[in-house]
Amino acid sequence: MKQILLVILRAVAAVLLLAAIIITVFSVSPIYRFSKPQPFSGPDIYNPYDGFSGSWKKAVFHTHTKVDNILNECPEYPDVVYDDYRKLGYDIITFSNHNTLTEHPSDTSLQVNVYEHGYNISKFHKLVFNPSRMHLFDHILPLFASQKQWQYDYLGADADFIMMNHPDRTLFHGSRAMRLLTGYRFIEGECGYDTGLLRWDQGLSAGHYSYNLLSDDCHDTGNHRKIARRCSWIDAPSGRYEDLAPALAAGRFYTMRIPDFGDGDWDVKYAMNASLPGITSAGMRNDSVYVCLSAPARIEARGQDHALLAEANGTELSYKLGEDEPYVRFSAFFDNGVAAYTNAFARYNSRMTDSPYVVSPHRVNVFLTVLFNLGLLILLVFELLAFWLVLTYKKKKSRPTVEQLRFRGIVP
Repeated sequence: MKQILLVILRAVAAVLLLAAIIITVFSVSPIYRFSKPQPFSGPDIYNPYDGFSGSWKKAVFHTHTKVDNILNECPEYPDVVYDDYRKLGYDIITFSNHNTLTEHPSDTSLQVNVYEHGYNISKFHKLVFNPSRMHLFDHILPLFASQKQWQYDYLGADADFIMMNHPDRTLFHGSRAMRLLTGYRFIEGECGYDTGLLRWDQGLSAGHYSYNLLSDDCHDTGNHRKIARRCSWIDAPSGRYEDLAPALAAGRFYTMRIPDFGDGDWDVKYAMNASLPGITSAGMRNDSVYVCLSAPARIEARGQDHALLAEANGTELSYKLGEDEPYVRFSAFFDNGVAAYTNAFARYNSRMTDSPYVVSPHRVNVFLTVLFNLGLLILLVFELLAFWLVLTYKKKKSRPTVEQLRFRGIVP
């Protein structure tokens, strides 16, 4: 029995040490000196809805399908997923499987190259739009802001846009990370049960401008609780990427959280998704920003540090952004449980930049980078040594006593 326990303990120790070795190897990273967060400022107000054509299209950009390899996360192939979303009124369906590009099942002209990067333990995932090449390297356990920032930098260098996926469900990703990280153009600001979009506000309050791009992140379109729960309404003439990219870059879209209408009754779900209330228009009038709705709702205007700036019940709310107020965004909560969110109107200087979106400076701290990676190397040496000792350990046989030798008849 003791021998069996010893074998089990050695196997467990070997597995744990091997996992530690892999984590250590895939933790190499520069260490950055982040710039101090600066709220938005300037004489101008960025209007993401400038040039709005008056036509919204229902879109999902983050959803999964079955793929022909061992890392499947969804039971349905792309053609089934596409049809399921079309039945629920979606005009634009983009597939974003992990570390692989998925072909459009019926129309190559609607192909949008997007993939979800990351298999790490903490679920620090990113959506990569139109990459020029695929990146597979990932930190297995990205604990530090510098590791996350390095990923945004190296993914963004070969792509049009990067999205921060589900920050509410990402481990080790709190308010400090949101104050520091930069380089993501979109964020899944509402991906859990909270409709407050707190993480998005934390990034905006630090001067990191991004758009709130919501999707289901669906892994099973046959499950009524997973599909048609979130969407983005984008102002684009078609689902072709050449039409989507300018609208995404400008922020001409709003997002929506949708209840699970029917609770399993698909006919009810189809009918309710065909007649959703929403935002009819948003923008600027003179020196105020506004939002207009298709049905009455409770409307909130929120700004710096998630503060409630104004609220009203009805179909419209206007707000004059003060010179010392960095940004404002609107949320609408309808009686049937639907919630809709505009992108943020933020202060900036139009003479210096096209929008408030800038990648905040973050320089490599050479001393801490060398120290951190040297520490990883030393740790790796000890882990390898311990792993080798576990594999080669042999229990020493104890010498028999004189009494044992006499009992065996070896000595008189």
